[in-house]
Amino acid sequence: MLPFLKILISAGVILAASETAKRNVLLGALLCALPLTSLLTLSWTWVETSDAARITALSHSILAYTIPSLVFFLFLPWAMRAGLSFWPALLAAAIGTAGVYRLCDPLIARWTA
Repeated sequence: MLPFLKILISAGVILAASETAKRNVLLGALLCALPLTSLLTLSWTWVETSDAARITALSHSILAYTIPSLVFFLFLPWAMRAGLSFWPALLAAAIGTAGVYRLCDPLIARWTA
């Protein structure tokens, strides 16, 4: 029952953010900017393990990976303003972000160790 409940709640959060963004861009952006995935992951990990050390390590690692992910939100609008349509711009932003993750990975590994 727990996996089904996890899927249902997680999908509901994503659906709510997506539907809100259609009606109100600023509120949709706020919901998307909230660490909803992190909150869900931390909650499900706690429910399943009750391991405070794991939650602390996961939270610290999420922070470390959040910083380079900001490149995505800089690159996507830049690529679209430069003339790329949505899907190529999204792909380019994802590839660029992956490259930044790759560059930052040694630093992140040391910081989260």
